Amino acid sequence: MHVIDIKTKLHSFQDHWNPKVVAELNGQHVKVVKLLGEFDWHFHENEDELFWVIKGSLKIHFRDSQVTIGPGQICVIPKGVKHKPVAEQECEVVLFEPAETLNTGNITNDRTVRNLDTI
Repeated sequence: MHVIDIKTKLHSFQDHWNPKVVAELNGQHVKVVKLLGEFDWHFHENEDELFWVIKGSLKIHFRDSQVTIGPGQICVIPKGVKHKPVAEQECEVVLFEPAETLNTGNITNDRTVRNLDTI
């Protein structure tokens, strides 16, 4: 067992929209990611997705509404709900989701990360 410092992990990389695994538990990955700009509309057919904002602000657009998540806040996106994350300025986020969850959900494109780095 060891302690994981989330801020240290987030400061260890600069790229955006490329989640990194920092821990695993019960078939779930705990990931850190930096976000900037708009992501693609997508949904996760079989998995809920938890966004926990550490730094910055993250908007998540839904077809008929949007939420804004600030530092220390979380939002759970239920499986099957189409969404588009948007970070107008760089945002640091922790994600909790099943290990098999693709970052782009139901779509595959140049932003899909199949083999996540563990840091």
